[in-house]
Amino acid sequence: MTRSAQLFPQRLNVAVLIATLALACLIAIGLATNDRFGTLRNASNVLEQASPLGLLALGQMLVILTGGIDMSVGAIVTATAVAVAALCGLYPEFAPLILVGTMVLGAGIGALNGAIINRSGVHPLIVTLGSSSIIGGIVLLYTMRPVGRVPIWLEDFAYGATGAMPNVGIVMLIAFAGVALVLRRTVTGHAVYAVGGNAAAAAAAGISVARVTVLAYAASGFLAALAGIYFAARTGTGDPRVGDAMTLASITPVVVGGTLLGGGVGTVIGTLLGVALVSVLGNVLNYMNVSTFLQWVVQGLVILVAVSIYVDRSRKL
Repeated sequence: MTRSAQLFPQRLNVAVLIATLALACLIAIGLATNDRFGTLRNASNVLEQASPLGLLALGQMLVILTGGIDMSVGAIVTATAVAVAALCGLYPEFAPLILVGTMVLGAGIGALNGAIINRSGVHPLIVTLGSSSIIGGIVLLYTMRPVGRVPIWLEDFAYGATGAMPNVGIVMLIAFAGVALVLRRTVTGHAVYAVGGNAAAAAAAGISVARVTVLAYAASGFLAALAGIYFAARTGTGDPRVGDAMTLASITPVVVGGTLLGGGVGTVIGTLLGVALVSVLGNVLNYMNVSTFLQWVVQGLVILVAVSIYVDRSRKL
């Protein structure tokens, strides 16, 4: 076993430990701040609000594990939300097919991003920023205000719960479990880590770097489409601005959860803890009546601290 292979689990354990301790501290602060924080209703609300962010962060983690980054997820959220609402408003009887079609659309955009990155050799940041601009422009050419409507059964699902668990939270947790299973138990999952760790060595070992890259970006696009469908279902319309803040937000839990921005190192549990940490932080700050703008500052500081801790530690190791 190489020295780097020995160090990566140690780094991951530290990242998970730090995220867990930070989450525990936030929960303690929340419990001391407001009596409503510890209620089952609030826990359900936090899970529901965290779910779209969790779906986006999960897809972003897969891309970052391969050594890339996806700056188009916010635009895909917007495009799929608008597409679902607009098409369901025109053809409500075809709503199930429209939902499937928008999921395919999101995966297709992601796969196209991966294919362009493979073909052109241009950095993923540039490629996905370009596709984000194109998608955003097309959406705004179509509409500059919320459009369409969604079937009542879709709204009911988005607002509904199974027992104490919100439906969207169940969808998010199933997605996390599925990705964890793929990464830990399949050849493709192992290939994702190999490509992110050293693409040249992975190619020499017979791994198709291009295939893994396309699959990672397709998964990111698919999960972004799921988030877009959720936003359309929650609001009842397709808002052409709904995904504007989601791209950078999707990176925060991934970094906080210990995924290395250079690729090859990261875990699903770490990302899930990152999502929980960011969501509980926002919830606690809301109970403390902290303004939204100051919350952005706090989240930015969290990112800087997390990156500083993990990068500095990896260099020392």
